[in-house]
Amino acid sequence: MNRCLPALAPTFRHKHFDHTMTAQELQTLIAAHLDCLHLEVNGDGRHWYAVVVSPAFEGKRLIARHQMVYAAMGERIRRDEVHALSMQTHTPAEWSARQANPA
Repeated sequence: MNRCLPALAPTFRHKHFDHTMTAQELQTLIAAHLDCLHLEVNGDGRHWYAVVVSPAFEGKRLIARHQMVYAAMGERIRRDEVHALSMQTHTPAEWSARQANPA
C-alpha cells in the first residue's frame, strides 16, 4: 500500500458534500434516464465501474454513449459526488454477441 495516499473506503466523504453515493443510487440515476436492458454498478462510493446495455446506444459512437450516461448523473458528477466512472456501454445486439462469445 502506498503510504502517501489515503486508503479509499465506502465511507469516504468529500469536503464539499456530506453524502456517500451508493451503488443502488447510481444505478437508479442511470436507469431513470436510459432504458437499460442490463445495468451493473460497482464501486467504493466515489470510484465506480458500470456496464450499461441500452437500445438508446444504437447508432451512437462510444463518446456519445458515455456522454448519455454522464448526463444521467447530472449535478452529482459536477458536484464530485461521483468522482470517477469507468464504463462499458453496449447495444442489446453487442451485449448478446458478447454473452455468446465471452473473451
